[in-house]
Amino acid sequence: MDNIDRKECPEFLIDYILHITVTKGLSKRTVHEYYLDIRFFLKYLRMMKDPACENINDINEITIKDMSISLLDNVKLQTLYEYLYYIKEERGNQANSRSRKTSALKSFFGFLYHNQNLIDHDPTERLELPTQKKSIPKFLTLEQSQKLLQSIDTAFFERDYCIITLFLNCGIRLSELVGLNTTDLLLDECQMRILGKGNKERMVFLNDACMNSICDYLSVRNNMKSEITDNALFLSKRHNRISKRRVQQIVENALSAAGLSGMGYSAHKLRHTAATLMYQYGNVDALTLKEVLGHASTSTTEIYTHLTNENIRSAIESSPLADFTLSNQKHNKQG
Repeated sequence: MDNIDRKECPEFLIDYILHITVTKGLSKRTVHEYYLDIRFFLKYLRMMKDPACENINDINEITIKDMSISLLDNVKLQTLYEYLYYIKEERGNQANSRSRKTSALKSFFGFLYHNQNLIDHDPTERLELPTQKKSIPKFLTLEQSQKLLQSIDTAFFERDYCIITLFLNCGIRLSELVGLNTTDLLLDECQMRILGKGNKERMVFLNDACMNSICDYLSVRNNMKSEITDNALFLSKRHNRISKRRVQQIVENALSAAGLSGMGYSAHKLRHTAATLMYQYGNVDALTLKEVLGHASTSTTEIYTHLTNENIRSAIESSPLADFTLSNQKHNKQG
């Protein structure tokens, strides 16, 4: 609730934000995005449906503090589709943004109807999510990944090498890596505890490369023990928890040293790389990959189960009919 301006919100919006914060286990970022989405929808609704705002053409000038719940009680399915059309055509929102705003609307109206009984119906029950274009995630090849690891040469080599090794082998998110504490390491069991989205914990197994890089880094980190004031696993040069931006810079510098800069790769693309390499070389199914990556459903994981052109070509060329030609058959008959 830290980023919510209570002075500009009607009571029912404050209650909704409090509800999803406490009961849904959403991250602060997601809660804030939902707040902004619903606030914007309420401004739109007043601009379009409230006679008191009929002379206001700039949606940013609309206030919602004194908004009546009756406006929401009169919202129909058609109203919602008109809103989605507005944010697409007038605001330039892409499908993924409209999809999130639709989810926020479903959550909000469901709260007002089922939890609070403030409205007589839920207009979002038959509201469909916009279709999102599923693009193949960008990832490094196996050879590029090896080159990246071989190119790390920094003043904090053990730390930086360990960070990139965990990205490439475990597929963890940037926020998950930065949030790691030394107490999350269960080295005797070759495992690591990850705190993922929605504060959901999962255990990730550590292979030999991860174990070796962690142990090498810890030997350096432990030598600084008397100066360390933070329980964080990865530390900055000031011995505080490393920031997301610093980790991004470490990855960017490593990519540059490997000759891979300017190609659209990033810390998040290393997560894509880990997932893709597991699928291509590890005989990992989507359900297992889902657990490794900490996805809520396999529908998210399925974007990683793509095949490269080389895989497809190999599959086609391995067909038992690959060398069959009609001319050969005719020649054999004539002989």
